[in-house]
Amino acid sequence: MVRLGLITGFIALIGVLLSGLAAYRVHDQELTVDGIALARAIDVHASLVQDRLTERELLASVASGLFRAPSVIKANMLEPLRSSIYAFKTDFAIASWIARLRPEELGAAQTELANAGFPNPTIRGFDDVPLQTAALSQPIDLLMDVEPRNAETMDFPGRRLDQHPILGPMLARAMSEMKPVASDPLPLLRHDGPVGFVLAAPVLQSNGAQPAGFVTFSYEIAPLMLTNDDLSLFSVALKDPRDEHGELVAGEGGAAVSRQANPQSPTPAVSRTVSFGGRDWTLTYYAKTNTMNRARQTAAIVAAIGLALTAIVCGLFGYVAYNNLRLSREIQVRIGFERRLTAVIDELNHRVKNILAVIQSIVTRTLRHGADIDVARELLIGRIHAMSNVVSLLSESQWQGVNLKGLFEARAIPHADRIAVSGPDIVVSARAAQSLSLLFFELASHSDEGLSLVGKHPHIVAHWEVSGEEPDTTFQFRWEEFNTSAATRRADSDFSLILLDRVAPEALGGTSKRYFTDVSYVYELTAPMETVVDMSERDRTEQFSAPLKPVR
Repeated sequence: MVRLGLITGFIALIGVLLSGLAAYRVHDQELTVDGIALARAIDVHASLVQDRLTERELLASVASGLFRAPSVIKANMLEPLRSSIYAFKTDFAIASWIARLRPEELGAAQTELANAGFPNPTIRGFDDVPLQTAALSQPIDLLMDVEPRNAETMDFPGRRLDQHPILGPMLARAMSEMKPVASDPLPLLRHDGPVGFVLAAPVLQSNGAQPAGFVTFSYEIAPLMLTNDDLSLFSVALKDPRDEHGELVAGEGGAAVSRQANPQSPTPAVSRTVSFGGRDWTLTYYAKTNTMNRARQTAAIVAAIGLALTAIVCGLFGYVAYNNLRLSREIQVRIGFERRLTAVIDELNHRVKNILAVIQSIVTRTLRHGADIDVARELLIGRIHAMSNVVSLLSESQWQGVNLKGLFEARAIPHADRIAVSGPDIVVSARAAQSLSLLFFELASHSDEGLSLVGKHPHIVAHWEVSGEEPDTTFQFRWEEFNTSAATRRADSDFSLILLDRVAPEALGGTSKRYFTDVSYVYELTAPMETVVDMSERDRTEQFSAPLKPVR
């Protein structure tokens, strides 16, 4: 009996030791895995925030470099930049031109503001109180233009900003360092507006000695830096540079709100520093789950199971099986990932080769048939830009296709403002989008040579429709340039004729024709809808972009 008790006790002791060892390992692994996942997610988030801030700082630098104006007193200085800054698809709340004016220039500035249609052209301080301009002896920084112009922003021009408690030091630093500088956080647009900051980029005068003024872009903090996913492992706060213990966090409505860091709150998991506007900003990350408690609970469960079994074989089998299963899952997921990666690389090589082949054909045929090297160069740049634009659109949609109306944007083809576009919403395939983008560019680039029959540039109508019943539906496209004739319209180049009559129709499996009427030039393209949409190509792209499913 004593021997049986000793054996039983020995087995129980072995079982307790093995259960404790298993519990310790699980506890350690849970902490390690959660720590790695949290650190990786934080690094990715901080990198994305830095990329977005760098893009906006680059926009300010580019905008300041694009200024070419005879006088800084003009109230429409942002007019040449509007198409450029909106091409970046940036999310600024307001852009502005702040001119650095001498006292003797303020009268002309007030007249210019009145002529520009601003409701209050009076020269006044940042607090909206009129200034005594006769008492001024030094240059001031005066807000002269804003974008967008709406009911909320039209009252801003005419205010002096160099004495603003936040914007004034920012402008002074930007002028001294001659590079973009960001301000402290402040309410935007109004006193109770969303919290954000202003990025100012100095604009040099023609002699390059002193700044003529500043281009500024104002951004809300919440969508730019503090977006928190409900499913993420952490929440984010931005250290408030105005308050040592203050933080800026995204509120329920998506706007940033200020709060005081509570000493009793959980300790931040980690902090990351990002650079923007010549300053360092600290992002503080808080873990949303209590990793330690969860690890302890998991370890307790494992220990309870081990004590209940009190069997060396069962405990050892469970421990080995658990580790082997997890290792097997990781190996299978890795194999699936490598297979998917190989397929994606093959597909990428195929698409890159196709794009390079098209570009090679464009370069060869443009230079072969270009009578004038300057004309050939402009056409070559335009055609390659058209290809680049459609590739950008495809990348934004993960190669799922492009909305046909998107190929008529101003950044894609010349003279887009004179083209009346109509037709149903159609998402064309990647292959069709590349052919149609070049086709639309060629048609548009040949529509601006000379004047029309009535002494004006031709008016263009681009229309398409889908006719017929499934599965034999037909895509019909019609391009018509009114008030033109064979005598006034520049003849199509050899490259254009090849593209219009052979390449585009063959790529879509259709036919085309072009002709002159009494008052217009017409180009028509007809193709089967199945080649324009090409669902097989889209299905293949969706298959590559689908997330990997873990093996169960």
